[in-house]
Amino acid sequence: MEKIVLDTNVLLVSISTKSKLHWIFKGLLEGEYILCVTTEILAEYAEIIEQHMGTLPSENALGVIENLSNVELVTTHYKFGLLKDEDDNKFVDCAIACNADFIITHDKDFKPLKDIGFPKVSIIDTEQFKQIINQ
Repeated sequence: MEKIVLDTNVLLVSISTKSKLHWIFKGLLEGEYILCVTTEILAEYAEIIEQHMGTLPSENALGVIENLSNVELVTTHYKFGLLKDEDDNKFVDCAIACNADFIITHDKDFKPLKDIGFPKVSIIDTEQFKQIINQ
């Protein structure tokens, strides 16, 4: 089973049942993969979902995520600082700490990771993730 880290924007657009990316959130609910998160990531998820959808959807989504058996709460002990954007580094640090298979993102700011040999962090987009999940 794949261990992943989801960029906030990917999670945000996958929550709505009307979204073409809802299969990502549905897959999480059905235990198709392991989602790795940190307290910082959960806080960002809550903040962004609340900004775009309101308080109740944010509380509901986080309540579900925090109680799923296939969600792994990770403690990061080191900040690698591999990206320029500090907000993005928390996803990288989480992926390294939990030995995630991938970070799922459409954010171009993660591209420098492709040129870093160690620690190796694989970045894929939602289409690549769909192909992996459907194998």
